[in-house]
Amino acid sequence: MLGVAQWVALGVLGVLLVAAVLPGVLAPGDPLAIAPAEAFLSPRWGHPFGTDESGRDIYTRVVHGAAPSLVIGVAATAIGIALALVLGLAAALGGRIVDFGVSRLVEVLFAFPGLLLALLVITVYGPGIVTSTVAVGLATAPGYARIIRAQARSVAASPYVEAAVVLGRSRGRILAAHILPNAVLPVFVLVTLGVGQAIVWAAALSYLGLGAEPPAAEWGAMLFAGKNYLATAWWMTFFPGLAIVLSAAATTVLGRALQRRGPR
Repeated sequence: MLGVAQWVALGVLGVLLVAAVLPGVLAPGDPLAIAPAEAFLSPRWGHPFGTDESGRDIYTRVVHGAAPSLVIGVAATAIGIALALVLGLAAALGGRIVDFGVSRLVEVLFAFPGLLLALLVITVYGPGIVTSTVAVGLATAPGYARIIRAQARSVAASPYVEAAVVLGRSRGRILAAHILPNAVLPVFVLVTLGVGQAIVWAAALSYLGLGAEPPAAEWGAMLFAGKNYLATAWWMTFFPGLAIVLSAAATTVLGRALQRRGPR
């Protein structure tokens, strides 16, 4: 049974999904429309989140910024999971030499903090939304790869897989019918946690000027644009920052709940 925190998290994610898919329902305005005469308005009726240095409505920009932020988070997590599947299954099922090589590669990647590894990728290939998404995905892959390797090795040594081998079933059928479902499904519980982490990392890269660039309606880019006005226009960073915190917290709460309800 879901608790209060889980229901609140579901509500937050529901609002975020509506904002991502149908932003015009919540904020019908143009997030890039400027109105210099209304620059730096504090939160008030008509501008509940205030306006920025160009008179753009912060509420409209936060709502429309949900789509790129969530897409980056989901896409980066998907990239990390896909790469981890290749590495983890290769290490678990490819023999001792392959396992040794893949394990050493994962250990080298683990030597770099995740965000630092993402920065390294961006340094090589240049900034941008696509590059930052791929970079965050690559940075999250080593952790998933270790989990998938351990799960796959455990499943491969289980009695029902040994029985399938005795019955003469092919390696491909055993992989598809037994190893993949049982080794990978537990990892997808962690995807909810990974999405929140990816959103935070992508926003951090945009804040550093390495992801989406102003005046894009993306939460990290909005933080970057508002950092010079913290003393005079706090709302420029507070509300996009609050959106990042709420989205990461909601996915984390649901991820923890799924972990507790999953197989032990």
